[in-house]
Amino acid sequence: MPLGDIFIEEFSISSSEYSLLVSAYALAAFCSSLIGVFYLDRFDRRTALLFIYLGFGLGTLACAFADSYLQLIALRIFTGFFGGMIGAMVLSVVSDLYPFKERGAAMGILFSAFSAASALGVPIGIYLAAKSNWQLPFMVIGLFALAICGFVFLFFPKMTSHLKVQEKKMDFFKTITTITSDKNQLNALLAGFVLILAHFMIIPFISPYLIKNVGISQVDIAYQFFFGGLATIVSAPYIGRMTDKYGVMKVFTIVMVLSFIPTIIITNLKIVPLWVAIGITTMFFVFASGRMISPNTIITAAASTANRGSFMSIKSALQQLAIGLSALISGSIVYIGADNLYHSYAYVGYISIVLAVVAIFLVKKIRVADGN
Repeated sequence: MPLGDIFIEEFSISSSEYSLLVSAYALAAFCSSLIGVFYLDRFDRRTALLFIYLGFGLGTLACAFADSYLQLIALRIFTGFFGGMIGAMVLSVVSDLYPFKERGAAMGILFSAFSAASALGVPIGIYLAAKSNWQLPFMVIGLFALAICGFVFLFFPKMTSHLKVQEKKMDFFKTITTITSDKNQLNALLAGFVLILAHFMIIPFISPYLIKNVGISQVDIAYQFFFGGLATIVSAPYIGRMTDKYGVMKVFTIVMVLSFIPTIIITNLKIVPLWVAIGITTMFFVFASGRMISPNTIITAAASTANRGSFMSIKSALQQLAIGLSALISGSIVYIGADNLYHSYAYVGYISIVLAVVAIFLVKKIRVADGN
């Protein structure tokens, strides 16, 4: 997504075609996550993580060699098929290792790692693309991913505790009915879906909008990720600790409402100095990522250890579906006018806020399952 403006120019595509490029990965991830529902809980967490991350690394590396828009979409679909299950697996590992009372702090550290990736990886990727070509970031990330696969293989511990507490002959049908018959798990899945839909509604067009409408250069776009990621490295663990101390709903509601401020400003932003734009996007990074920590703490606790992998895979599938839908919805609303500027972005921001308010009420209904 940070390379959006480059892809639009490189392949001479419209905003809706660009949104399809974004959603291709997410929709493929949605399909693979559904498949993961039946398999993630049947293997050692280490083995499953290694398999899906290897596929992700190979797919990312292959994207560097795409020479057309359609080829790139096809390779993003391949990559998304594996990448879609990574989030579910990581959250399952954290949830298995930490009891509920300590999970907020653990989630805060996990989200700060995501922020560190934004602060370091994304700016470097943008810089490489701006100074060389868009293929280079894919090549570097793919090679790093393959190296990390080696690290996982050599040093990651086996995790089989979930295998000891699940039924030995649990069939596919029972895997689904275990989740769908539990109203609490369904509430958690719906809350996660709406939360992600609200979160990603404005994200695909932030960078292209800042370049076209606000006048930020492609190289300077890296600053929004660097400072935003840097700020959330500090804020995410703090929000995680506050979640453990004051409770999920109190922290979640406060952070969510505060996130509405940068959402409205960004989607209505005009030409401003670089430092102003970076300050606003940094605020968005802090509160937008922060509003994901508290609800994920309780959403992961809606399922017991025995079927957490399957539950998290469905959650991941719905998350990827929400990302894909949000990109398609925003792409159908935002358009490039005759003045070569993006229009109707503000409406996307308003829709995002409405969905976020709905998410608050849905998260409030979730209860912690036994065994957490």
